Amino acid sequence: MTTPAASNPVKSAMRTLDVIEYVVAHRQGAVAQEIAGALAIPVSSLSYLLATLAERGYLVRQGRRYLPGPGLERLRAPDGALTLEDRVMPLVRALRSELNETSSFMVRRDWDVEALVTEASDQALRYAVDPGTRRPLHALAAGKVMLAWLPEAELARFFAEAERLALTPQTRTTEADLRADLAAIRASGVSIAREEATPGICGVAVPAFIDGVFAGAFSVAVPAVRFSPELEQKVSQLLCRTAAALTGEG
Repeated sequence: MTTPAASNPVKSAMRTLDVIEYVVAHRQGAVAQEIAGALAIPVSSLSYLLATLAERGYLVRQGRRYLPGPGLERLRAPDGALTLEDRVMPLVRALRSELNETSSFMVRRDWDVEALVTEASDQALRYAVDPGTRRPLHALAAGKVMLAWLPEAELARFFAEAERLALTPQTRTTEADLRADLAAIRASGVSIAREEATPGICGVAVPAFIDGVFAGAFSVAVPAVRFSPELEQKVSQLLCRTAAALTGEG
């Protein structure tokens, strides 16, 4: 079902900008009925827009009034003021929107991988990842990306120190197997883990760089029953495009 505000993308975009500009122009804030009347926007469409803008932080609701939110400040913040989360959030959301599969940005925490930003698929069969969730590096596609880009001395320390449990029958745990995987990932630029961390879930991940420095990994989790060769290729291509957009090469 198409929402009233989304039926015409151009009109919806114009209305969104009109709403933001109207609220910004009214320092005391504005109630929904006032906005609807001033901008001639149907209440059904306006409710959807206001909820979306509030969810993204561009507006905040105080009682019945809407006021400018912190998201507007982020739009004009200099690069140095943006956090890593700020920079990757819209890219993760775009991935999820294009694929409708759970999409994340992962960072390394010691010998674990942690979900910094995640957007869940709304399909009935999906894999949910909560921000802050940690899993072992060796079992996730994103974790293997991080291992692949470690300096050799640190990678040797990983193999000496990290406990590499078999989370599923498909988990790769030996140094020889993992080193072979890491070499393949460096060559292709894409990491694929098939049910290695969670039965029934496949993961795809690519490295992400900012100013030439490794920052983490974009990843997508897909139920194995949907992970066809065609979807695998599409996910890989979109992940590479997303990583290039963060780097500034897109």
